[in-house]
Amino acid sequence: MTTDTAEFDLLRGLGGHLKFGSKPALLVIDFVKAYLVKSSPLFANVEDARAACEQLLHLCRRVGIPILHTNVAYQRGGRDGGVFFRKVPALTCFELGLHPLLAEFASGLEPLPGEPVFTKQYASAFFGTSVASMLTALRVDTVLIAGLSTSGCVRASAVDCCQHGFVPVVVRDAVGDRAPGPHEANLFDLQAKYAEVVTLAQVREYLAALEH
Repeated sequence: MTTDTAEFDLLRGLGGHLKFGSKPALLVIDFVKAYLVKSSPLFANVEDARAACEQLLHLCRRVGIPILHTNVAYQRGGRDGGVFFRKVPALTCFELGLHPLLAEFASGLEPLPGEPVFTKQYASAFFGTSVASMLTALRVDTVLIAGLSTSGCVRASAVDCCQHGFVPVVVRDAVGDRAPGPHEANLFDLQAKYAEVVTLAQVREYLAALEH
């Protein structure tokens, strides 16, 4: 069986396309230094994704669409992280005051005044936060998704985005993971079931069309 045939079989009955709306927002998920510092337990070598995300962020600011950011923080000891904190020991780098450098936003991706930051304790940007409420209040219909990691918080957020009734658009260039296997597998699965996976160039065309 060829790879093309295998992919066709996997997509049988799946892989429809969602139409982008006219009221987009950008959601930047957890793009903090913990994923960029080599000594960090969460280091993911995602500098290319960081650079693409910076381009995306500048583009969205220029167009003037809403921009939301998330980060992760836990009380010392991680009691507010529950089972997730116990399952992933590397999350200790987000305990308040323990590794402040790692919790900082990546260079070039720092939120500007007026860009809300939602602090979360679990994978999805929507779980236990008011992200969905803000998007609804802003009448957003389409959410551009960037950040880390593809197989973790990006995937969880994209699925919840779909389940809350917004069109999730995962920007391939601006998301990253620790290895290409889970990165590509999750992008494939997101496109098949929950989201549209697009390039930065496609986003640029989409936003340009909205300006005219």
